[in-house]
Amino acid sequence: MTNQTPADNQLIVSASPHIRDIESIPRIMWAVVLSLIPAGIAGTLVFGYYCLYVVSLSCITAVVTEAFILKFRKLPVLSAVKDGSAVVTGILLAYTLPPSVPWYVPVVGSFFAIAIVKHAFGGLGNNIWNPALAARAFLQVAYPAVINSDWRILQHGVGNFAHNITSVDTEGKLVDAITRATPLAKEAGAETYHFAQLFLGNVPGCIGETSAIALLLGGAYLIYKRYIKWYVPAYYIAAVFIMVLILPSQIAAPWAKNPFYHVFAGGLILGAFFMATDMVTSPLTKRGLIIFAIGAGVLTTLIRFYSGYPEGVCYSILLMNTAAPLIDRFTKPRLYGSKIKKV
Repeated sequence: MTNQTPADNQLIVSASPHIRDIESIPRIMWAVVLSLIPAGIAGTLVFGYYCLYVVSLSCITAVVTEAFILKFRKLPVLSAVKDGSAVVTGILLAYTLPPSVPWYVPVVGSFFAIAIVKHAFGGLGNNIWNPALAARAFLQVAYPAVINSDWRILQHGVGNFAHNITSVDTEGKLVDAITRATPLAKEAGAETYHFAQLFLGNVPGCIGETSAIALLLGGAYLIYKRYIKWYVPAYYIAAVFIMVLILPSQIAAPWAKNPFYHVFAGGLILGAFFMATDMVTSPLTKRGLIIFAIGAGVLTTLIRFYSGYPEGVCYSILLMNTAAPLIDRFTKPRLYGSKIKKV
């Protein structure tokens, strides 16, 4: 038996895959967490420190639920909890909630996202729907009065960031908060916000949805790191933009036919960059992802225009999640030699 040199070891053939990437699930998930921080900071500046409480409750519940279920299933707990997927779910769910929700709403939502949507289907990589969005849809049904109302902005947020929306009561005293309609309110007399307000996030809305600039920064970071495909949010947003221009609107609000307003108001930016790009619940091929994104954009506009619900991002992505296996079936690449040419 001869001793093998390093050069000899290079000639040994092992099982595939032979090319491996340094990226891993924890690395990607914690990068997503990092990219979501600017939106959380913007939400805290506008709505106050209670937002941090909501986000913390959501994340802690998600991680604890994940740990208990993994322990019950006799699966490794520490490594799975440390991968960051539960934290991402907790943050995304919290970002879709109003800033003044009671403490039990993020707790119930995170438990539902992890226990029902994620682990009932086999855990990470096996879920059909985006856990955060499915939990948001569940909360919409379970607590409609909480989710659909009480949109508050603090009198001056943190650091006087939202000073231009201060208010006083009938006695001339400065109030703690004011309740205002969201940017996508459909009433004829609904307030229309300036693009500067929408861009910075100085408007009523959910915790992590209001600041377009913060979300775009986070999305750009993920595109730069190649953790998401740039064309998914691009086609999604473009589909909404075009559909707003060509569809007749049933909305009396003055912003109804303004495509730029539709892009920057509501949860479109958050959904396009952080939820439609979910690797587990979206198609596998480029063609499939483009179909997925366009379908989500079309459905978002249809729901905004022709339903009683002002926002369509959540349900549009969930519907396209459901259709993802079918899209994969019709867009999978044809194997060489799978079709015999007739002569």
